[in-house]
Amino acid sequence: MRWTLLFLWLLTACCAEVSSADENTFRVLVLPILQKRCFECHSHSSGSIEGGLALDWKSGWEQGGSRGPAIVPGSPDSSLIMKAVRHTDPNLRMPEQKLPEDEIAILQDWILKGAFDDRIAKPGNDTKLQEWWSLNPLIRPELPASASKSSNPIDAFVEQRLSADGLDPVPLADRRTLIRRAYFDLTGLPPTFEDVNNFVLDMSSDAWERVVDRLLQSPRYGERWARHWFDTIHFAESHGYEHDIGRDNAWPYRDYVIRSFNDDKSWDRFIREQLAVDAFEPESTHLLPALGFISAGTFDLSTYSTGPVTFDYLDRDDMVTQTMAAFTSTTANCARCHAHKFDPISQEDYYSLQAVFSGVLKGDIAYDTDQQTARERVRLNKLLSAAQAKDPKVLLLPSVQAEVAEWIEEHRRGVDWHPLRLTTFVSSDGATLTRRSRDSTSQVVLASGEAPDVDTYTISGTSDLTSFTAIRLDVYPDSSLPMNGPGRCHNGNLHLSEISVHLFSPGAPEGRRIELAKATADFNQEGWGIHRAIDGDNKTAWGIYPNVGMPHHAVFEFTAPITLAPDSVLTVTLRQLHGGSHLIGAFRISTTDAPADQVMAIPEEIKSLTRMPAEQRNEEQHLNLSAFIVDGLTQSKLNALPRPSQVYAIGQSVRIPAGNGTFQDGRIPTPKPVHILRRGDINKPDKEVSPGSLSALTSLPARFESVKSGNESLRRAALADWIAHPENVLTWRSITNRVWHYHFGAGICDTPSDFGRMGGIPTHPELLDWLAIWFRDDAKGSLKQLHRLILTSDAWCRDSSVRARPATVGTMAAIDRDSDNRLIWRHHRTRLDADQYKDAVLKVSGSLDLKMFGPSVQHFSQSPGPQATPTLRYSDFDWTAPGAARRSIYRYVWRGIADPFMEALDFPDLGLLAPSRGNSTSSLQALAVYNNSFVLHFSECMARDIAIQFSDPDAQAEEAVNRTWLRPTTAGEKQQFADFISSYGLPAFCRVLLNSNEFLYVD
Repeated sequence: MRWTLLFLWLLTACCAEVSSADENTFRVLVLPILQKRCFECHSHSSGSIEGGLALDWKSGWEQGGSRGPAIVPGSPDSSLIMKAVRHTDPNLRMPEQKLPEDEIAILQDWILKGAFDDRIAKPGNDTKLQEWWSLNPLIRPELPASASKSSNPIDAFVEQRLSADGLDPVPLADRRTLIRRAYFDLTGLPPTFEDVNNFVLDMSSDAWERVVDRLLQSPRYGERWARHWFDTIHFAESHGYEHDIGRDNAWPYRDYVIRSFNDDKSWDRFIREQLAVDAFEPESTHLLPALGFISAGTFDLSTYSTGPVTFDYLDRDDMVTQTMAAFTSTTANCARCHAHKFDPISQEDYYSLQAVFSGVLKGDIAYDTDQQTARERVRLNKLLSAAQAKDPKVLLLPSVQAEVAEWIEEHRRGVDWHPLRLTTFVSSDGATLTRRSRDSTSQVVLASGEAPDVDTYTISGTSDLTSFTAIRLDVYPDSSLPMNGPGRCHNGNLHLSEISVHLFSPGAPEGRRIELAKATADFNQEGWGIHRAIDGDNKTAWGIYPNVGMPHHAVFEFTAPITLAPDSVLTVTLRQLHGGSHLIGAFRISTTDAPADQVMAIPEEIKSLTRMPAEQRNEEQHLNLSAFIVDGLTQSKLNALPRPSQVYAIGQSVRIPAGNGTFQDGRIPTPKPVHILRRGDINKPDKEVSPGSLSALTSLPARFESVKSGNESLRRAALADWIAHPENVLTWRSITNRVWHYHFGAGICDTPSDFGRMGGIPTHPELLDWLAIWFRDDAKGSLKQLHRLILTSDAWCRDSSVRARPATVGTMAAIDRDSDNRLIWRHHRTRLDADQYKDAVLKVSGSLDLKMFGPSVQHFSQSPGPQATPTLRYSDFDWTAPGAARRSIYRYVWRGIADPFMEALDFPDLGLLAPSRGNSTSSLQALAVYNNSFVLHFSECMARDIAIQFSDPDAQAEEAVNRTWLRPTTAGEKQQFADFISSYGLPAFCRVLLNSNEFLYVD
């Protein structure tokens, strides 16, 4: 797709119904002119589309050719087609012989009236594509008669195809081969020698089914199949691009996927949760990590900062590409610059999909892992919103008013504040800080001398209290200050940029920072509220203008009560960095151990209302008082809840990792408009589109007209419903084919993320359709049932080799005519992939750490790089470090700085979607498996583990072979191996086994 076209599918701005007269005019008068005069050079049927302009369908003239759109509805003079047929431009005269004036008049009148054209389907190849196999309705095929003893429907279809081609399948594999294959297939780990022997000796009729069921119930199953999904959607834990910043909070999505597979979550629910769980289950915030699906891909931090509009289109392209490829096996992104060249996907379809995601950004969002906490947070946030909106329907509820009355009674008694006994108080920028009174017991500090532009005060002191819940900052007027203060600015104002509190306990080497949960003040300057003093931003601050010349106070609540040991010192730092001498002139620090909900700073007007008898307050006063109290109480309750966790996902308001522990705040208040881009050029926006999906599936609506433009999550919910719909033939074919692909090494269609014309053709289309319908209707979207059906089929259980037994004429024909095994006459032999190999080494060495979930383990050392991207050194990793022996699924995967060992074993480049892994064979792999520090270390671990149990070289060799090859040694092997151990050592022998084909390959 080297050239690009502007594609305009609908004139969305024109919603008026078209009369039948317009249709008749087009059919009877306009279309014959186009066919007679234009189609010879500008139609699909002619095989000639000169200049890229097609006039045989509406989108053809809308998108236009090299000069742009051919017709501007309502404006003949602006339409290129009219300039061409009038022959007024010597460089634009078409056709060669000028049209009669009456025909020109017909075209002009048609365009003037809006250019009605209902030719929506693309002609030629596109019409045929509407009948493409993947778009055909799903109809359950009849089961073929089977000549074998198998009752599995899969075998009936496979055997029918083999018989039709004159091919014979090989016999079933032996039990040792089967159980090893099943373990690696379903869990990614080898069985133990005992597991193998128990199965070999189990002669019960359901022995195999019980093995499969046991593996499907294993927690290891979810870990293995989550890895397949992450390849499919290019999930990694860094941004990619030149600013390849790590995403330290991406792991909760990984854990969500593992749990979903282990819980056998139905496929339609899995789709809905990953695209719009916040819309379907708004109170289940513990499920928000599911939205990590949408954010799994890359993020161009540089373009986000420098070219926001370009970034929006590119980032949404990543979301659309991933979503449609993973769930529907379509390449919608190929319609970004023009209509898809091979599949019936219009440019409007593509940009309508972009519109689905136009209200979200990738970044860290908060969520609660505990459902009860999540529900309580949702309830409190609703109450807080009602308080801030002063909603009488909520605030005047009896239960709420009972809390209000209790609060008023408690606050009439007041809070005991204990001034900090000052030990030191210093200015960083040269101001003179002294006690305001010459009395050494005075705890009020006065600033004097020349007022610097900015300053930082550091105040330390002690207290008789044994615990703190909050501190209070009082600022006082003073005659020595401008306008009597309490600030040192010429207008009496002050700006407190940030306040921090540290506790120094006796004997502790350094102070402990006390987290501040909430700040309140008796007065806030407009735009300079007290919350600005704890927001971590030195450019914001708390101010008190124009209420100068009078005292004010602010209260800072701790996230939890702080216990003080005797002689502990509390240090408070007041940073005042706004400039212009906006400094505090006179102040005092106090502490309290009162409950958090009683300590908030109260404005004077609220204090006066609390002193007023309830019967004397009017309705407005009563509502204002209730709103203030409920706001404070609710915020205190919210602060008391466990701190929310963070996940890298999507949201309208996010924190974007920007490197070195910094973040950029991103926010999209309402979904952004999305325009069709002419030829994909950001500088050539055309018509705005509404959210939607592919129009090729005629059984489902292509545009989500019911979605309100401002409700962002409903857009994603509409797409999730469209994808998960039982009538979406792409979805159900896609997932069954994808599962088949991982079990057989190739899908029934061998391009698992492309069911289009440039993808593969199913080898067993009836089987694929039967499986898709069975999975959707009978299995109810259960992946575990689909695995069970596949693994209990003869097709999956067949041997992978014909060398060890006499070949029939049919098997010889299969070798000759189907060497790639596309017709499944045998099983496929595969090398362990990177994750399987690493995990298998850990298991046979006796080192495997089966801890599940939690932050990823970084198998590298990290240091700052030349720019934002860090420098990673995998060779420096200490394999004895905590977590080093966890499964590979818990490895921190950096997108742009790959682990060389895993890369050598064909771990995919997750800058791209990886629906299937490469399977290369190279000398680099042999060197990596033999010499890498990982293999060396765990060869030693394996040897130590065996040596603890066995001292004799014969026994050591037997145990090592049992673990790795899952069989006893032969008579000849035992002596040979024992001699090797005696000569070169047990670690060297273990290392040889970990490099052997019998360990590296699965038959």
